[in-house]
Amino acid sequence: MKRLYKVTKCQAFWPVMILLFILLLNGILSGGSFFEMKIVDNHLYGRLIDILRNGSKLMLLSIGLTLVLATGGTDISVGSVMAISGAVACSIVSGNLFSGAGGNVAIAIIVAILAGVLCGFWNGFLVSRIQIQPIVATMILMVAGRGIAQLITNGKIVTVSSNAYYFINGGYILGLPFPLFIVGFALVLALLYTKKTAMGLFVETTGCNPNASRFAGIHVSTIKLLVYTCSGVLAAVAGLIESAGIKGADCNNAGLMIEMDAILAVAIGGTSLNGGKFSIPASITGALIIQSITTTVYALGIAPEITQVIKAILVIIICLFQSVEFKAALWKKVRFGKVAQ
Repeated sequence: MKRLYKVTKCQAFWPVMILLFILLLNGILSGGSFFEMKIVDNHLYGRLIDILRNGSKLMLLSIGLTLVLATGGTDISVGSVMAISGAVACSIVSGNLFSGAGGNVAIAIIVAILAGVLCGFWNGFLVSRIQIQPIVATMILMVAGRGIAQLITNGKIVTVSSNAYYFINGGYILGLPFPLFIVGFALVLALLYTKKTAMGLFVETTGCNPNASRFAGIHVSTIKLLVYTCSGVLAAVAGLIESAGIKGADCNNAGLMIEMDAILAVAIGGTSLNGGKFSIPASITGALIIQSITTTVYALGIAPEITQVIKAILVIIICLFQSVEFKAALWKKVRFGKVAQ
């Protein structure tokens, strides 16, 4: 019983249970076809694979936003950073930008990621050095970012025909979509960074009590600068995956409103929006929950607007259960009910 109690106290336990419930419900509603898998040309296909592939961008964003939210901040500019990243990469591959690069895909990827570094550093600088509130600081790039992307592409939808670039989204390794390996690599790096170094503790203490952290000798401003930069890098990689999937840069629609889904995924994973304790695997599970709900809605032929309603309900539930007063009142009611019986 003690071991079971410890398992249930794990931050990822309930998100995993919710994910399994959603998948089981899908299996029942689809008559088992939801779990069907097939191999075509040594590539694995199925709805579960679709969830993983389509959710790869959201999983990447949730990793970065977990660290940001754990410090008590937020980043609502990740969608715009995705647009900038895709615009830069596609413009280089198509020869419209840095024509001397000759459409080299490797150069395009490197420059796009550097653009993400610059965007994340800018957000972190505004939050940690200029002391602007995180939602306001990142809103600046959220609004201006798509304009920057439009300037890079001259207001056009830039298309590319490079198979090497398309591989970022449509490629397969060992029968599995390549984006899964990108997410796996980012996840391993993030876990090593937060579990095998003191960085995880610094991030958590910064979110719990920044003033006490400063007195303890932790460079709070540097920690914030690092986590926002990481968020920018991961958003840039997500932008590469999205632009490779459509073989072009659509600055108006790339990553549009995805920041809300990413923040919701982290909240579902149990990370407090006020900062503090966090779990990257739980946030990844939260991203898969959101993608599973979206896939379910489309698979059942339900109006897509229902997805937004479900997400809104989830936000309300999460906010309630993160309220100390609500949990205290609920616990008091449960105890009173038991006593009355």
